Amino acid sequence: MDMADGRVSVMVFTRDLRVRDNPALLAATSGPVIPLFVLDDAILSSRFACPNRIGFLVDSLHDLDASLRDRGGHLVVRRGRWGEEVLRAAHAVGATTVHVADDVSDFARRRADTLVAEAKAAGIEVHRHPGLTVVPSGSVTPAASNLYQVFTPYHRAWLAAAWRSAVSAPQEVAVPDGIAGVAIPAPAALVDGAPSPEVAPGGEGPARARLDTWVPRDLARYADRHDDLPGDATSRISPYLHFGCISPLEVANRLRSHEGGDALVRQLCWRDFYHQVLAARPDAAWRDFKDRGDTWHDDPEGLAAWKDGRTGYPVVDAGMRQLRREGFVHNRARMIVASFLTKDLLIDWREGAAHFLDWLVDGDLANNNLNWQWTAGTGTDANPHRVFNPTRQGLRFDPRGDYVRRYVPELASVDGKAVHDPDAETRARLGYPPPIVDHAEAIAEFKAIRSRS
Repeated sequence: MDMADGRVSVMVFTRDLRVRDNPALLAATSGPVIPLFVLDDAILSSRFACPNRIGFLVDSLHDLDASLRDRGGHLVVRRGRWGEEVLRAAHAVGATTVHVADDVSDFARRRADTLVAEAKAAGIEVHRHPGLTVVPSGSVTPAASNLYQVFTPYHRAWLAAAWRSAVSAPQEVAVPDGIAGVAIPAPAALVDGAPSPEVAPGGEGPARARLDTWVPRDLARYADRHDDLPGDATSRISPYLHFGCISPLEVANRLRSHEGGDALVRQLCWRDFYHQVLAARPDAAWRDFKDRGDTWHDDPEGLAAWKDGRTGYPVVDAGMRQLRREGFVHNRARMIVASFLTKDLLIDWREGAAHFLDWLVDGDLANNNLNWQWTAGTGTDANPHRVFNPTRQGLRFDPRGDYVRRYVPELASVDGKAVHDPDAETRARLGYPPPIVDHAEAIAEFKAIRSRS
């Protein structure tokens, strides 16, 4: 294949590990292309390289490689400094164009900006494409600001915006001869530690299979059942959205006309909402979006009990144990455990967000950290004093106690709703701890602190 005319381009996969509705890939495959994924040493040495996400990533890379091979190509995997490896691949074939999906985190933007500058100096043009959200971050803004700080007006504007048309998968992927990479490594070669025992498999194939199964079975009832803890009726596509194994735009377009689809599409809008917040306020990843003057407790024992699912509040402990077992937590349980950490224990939301990022497959910086701020009362929420009573939440959303019994085996013999507040004798007999804090007293302290701020 003649590469001297510069028609070859480089397609750099990041969080868009799919062939369907991938604008960057379709643009790159108008001619010969190097489909490239770089195992970035900067990420592999950070907390974002947890065993659950690395295992899911490796699955997704294998699935992507298979899809590219079905179209005559293959995935080229390199490891090192991200920008250097991209430019090294471009120089190897004389490519003058690089295609990549745009992202919103401070790290992703700085990484892409550095690539643009270094590529320009080398005579290479970098094209940044949409594809990680339904509506590109920054494309929907109010008249006097660069972001919406309240969800409802953003939702209205988002629904009224002109969505781009989904693009088809390329029919052919022509990769120049002699372009070498490394074999896709095993997860253990990239990160220490074992993954959770029940992590979902990664990849575009499993993503689409999951959606194809869930839509006819659960979508029509999603609005009524998405808070049902034991029913587990949520889509569970968040890990696939995080890694781009499925297009959020394609999902939104597919489901918005279905019965029950509006409620799921609204969740996709929440995802876009937090992405546009982080794009405009990258500091909000780890700093309070709204400073409430909070003074957090330094409580290593309380934090450890929360992480281990040993708080003595059954629904809290069930959520924390689900996290470690599956690398996933039901959304209602996420709010309950986050409220308990920040309002009952008065521990900094950043501790909780970091722990979630250590285990969640869908550990997305925008959604994870800004949802933590929503619960902590430092984010975009108009009600910063909201509190979730863990026992009442359990009784309401797990009325028979099935969710608790599923994840807290010590309590498996406790029948019905009694599982949400076992008496002292039952706890002692079953080896389950007493509550580490009195909810009413803790919330009184929280309200007193907030009233002074």
